[in-house]
Amino acid sequence: MSAMASPRAPQRISVREYACLTTEAVDPTLDCAQVSVTAFDHLCRLSERFSRNGARLLQVEGRQRLKLDSFVGVVQTPCGTTLEIVPKHHAEGGDLDEARALLRKLLLALLDLPTREVGAASLQLFDAPLSEWVMRQFLQHLDALVSRGLRFEYQRVEEELPFLRGQLDVTRQLQQPPGREHRFQVRHEVYLPDRPENRLLKRALERVRQHTQDPDNWRLAQELSFRLAEIAASRQIPQDFRAWGQDRLLAHYRPVRPWCELILGEHMPLALAGEFQGLSLLFPMEKLFERYVARWLRQQLPAEAVLRTPARSQSLCRHEQQDFFQLQPDLFVTHQGQAWVLDTKWKLLDASDRARKYGLSQSDFYQLYAYGQKYLRGEGRMALVYPATERFQAPLPAFAFDERLHLEVLPFDLDRESMGGLERLGLPQSLAACGLARAA
Repeated sequence: MSAMASPRAPQRISVREYACLTTEAVDPTLDCAQVSVTAFDHLCRLSERFSRNGARLLQVEGRQRLKLDSFVGVVQTPCGTTLEIVPKHHAEGGDLDEARALLRKLLLALLDLPTREVGAASLQLFDAPLSEWVMRQFLQHLDALVSRGLRFEYQRVEEELPFLRGQLDVTRQLQQPPGREHRFQVRHEVYLPDRPENRLLKRALERVRQHTQDPDNWRLAQELSFRLAEIAASRQIPQDFRAWGQDRLLAHYRPVRPWCELILGEHMPLALAGEFQGLSLLFPMEKLFERYVARWLRQQLPAEAVLRTPARSQSLCRHEQQDFFQLQPDLFVTHQGQAWVLDTKWKLLDASDRARKYGLSQSDFYQLYAYGQKYLRGEGRMALVYPATERFQAPLPAFAFDERLHLEVLPFDLDRESMGGLERLGLPQSLAACGLARAA
């Protein structure tokens, strides 16, 4: 009898945006890696589902090669492969740990969480992939919640008992068959933890316990599963999230909710429905960058300034008394009768390559011109904001559509959390922001 082959150990692969994945043997780097045939096929099927929802996850280049697009995060495949995709925010080089820390920082902006709640040290010191970091954050917040105490509520129970408890249901009691007069049909209330919030936490905990590969995460998940043993897991996730309470008695549940939503897929850009449900977390890098810049800009503006993200008040044209082609700039600021339009683009520019127009897109300029006409009435200043890199560290010379409408192209430094050339727009700044600028 031939010996049985031992199961293959799970494979963990780390690459960055626009990396190539192939089934051929290659030296692994952040820009090229080898995956198994089954993982390759799963990614192709996943890409088809993304395409049906109007997004592009990757491009297939032949039968053995594919190229990722600008989604970042983690994908788990049925064969046990964990594919980690980190941001590519450096034109040259780049460090995996640095890219992981950046991705976590961007994720906090997406969830609208302050860094102090998560802990600045955890952003830098925990070097596991995004999924393990998310699971650890969930487990730590859940542990604190359970230690403080779960919320219970009274629930009406109707049952038959050998003794009288609560209120006797006279109608049902009179309908008792002969020989069962000694049994009581009663209604009473029981204090139970069966609430939508607790059911969702139990469901998320089950997913973490099944998918974590970190020993510390697994031990904490096991401990918490014993402490939540009497709670049934949610079977209607969207409905239970809609029923999540907002009263002050549930204030201590708020820190854990974003992590619960993340694990259960409520923050996913597209539904990853299918025959396999691994712990996959994928985010479009354009949206992460947009949310982070918006959050930073809101901190720079005075309290009386209004920032809309995105704006939706204007359309390109009207047809038969209806608006056609809604215009949605990423950032629209108004203050004391003035207005500014800013749009974020996740693309690496080269300020030295004027012959190729620095890598700028003509369609983006058409888009900004339309924003300027509709939102600024053809007069004012706008900005395209790109990530700062080694090749793009200072603002480009201003672009003029005409004498009244100008466009700035500005770099945003994700490491230093600053935007170069912001003063060119003439945006109002808060006193705190002005003090930081003078100190710098």
